[in-house]
Amino acid sequence: MKIAAAQMTCVPADVRANAARAAVLARRAREEGAELVAFPEFTLTGYELAALAADPGLWTDADDPRLDPVRSAGIATAINVALPAGDGRPAIATLVHDADGAHVTTYAKQHLYRHEQDVFRPGEQDGRFELGGIRFSLGVCYDNHFPELTGRGAADGCRVHLASSLYGTGDGIRERATVHPGIAEEHGLYVVLANHVGPAGPWTGCGGAAVWAPGGALLAEADDRTPSVVTAEVGTARVAGV
Repeated sequence: MKIAAAQMTCVPADVRANAARAAVLARRAREEGAELVAFPEFTLTGYELAALAADPGLWTDADDPRLDPVRSAGIATAINVALPAGDGRPAIATLVHDADGAHVTTYAKQHLYRHEQDVFRPGEQDGRFELGGIRFSLGVCYDNHFPELTGRGAADGCRVHLASSLYGTGDGIRERATVHPGIAEEHGLYVVLANHVGPAGPWTGCGGAAVWAPGGALLAEADDRTPSVVTAEVGTARVAGV
């Protein structure tokens, strides 16, 4: 299976505009032969915590019609949103839809980063789904810094880990380039990183959306400035030693 990692520059707090931008990238990934594309953290709003805390109209569930441009792109998608969580706070959640636009699963970020803890409700369960005979695990940004999360995915038969993230310039460049190949090496997983590029709330996304093979070899990598997708083939067979 060929899968894609996307990097986006989001319009602050504009769900419809960002859904349209994500749909363009999803169609591009499909045209390049991908069957699944992963998007960065807060795909539909950008990393705009104050706006998300103040305006529930920016929260999105799996059936929100504003997602229709993405759901109709003809490719499976993993798109990250602020999800209504039922207690007055949203969760930071990845919604997975198949190529026909049907909802497959939802995963809520379990490890909230610093100031996120004041706004969002943490998730309590790991995220898994299967597509084309391949089992996937899900993580959102800071989640991926916790080896036990990705280790559970590998132990549960997952072959690919999807990381919807925001890494900025500065320390984020180093973290982006070390955390994810580390997961691939330690747990024998393909790792797909989606990231922001350009302005992203208080940060500047460093781009570099990428795919790593089990063992940590880099298979595909985007630049640090252009909204785009990169694609790579993933397989079901385990690599010797990992």
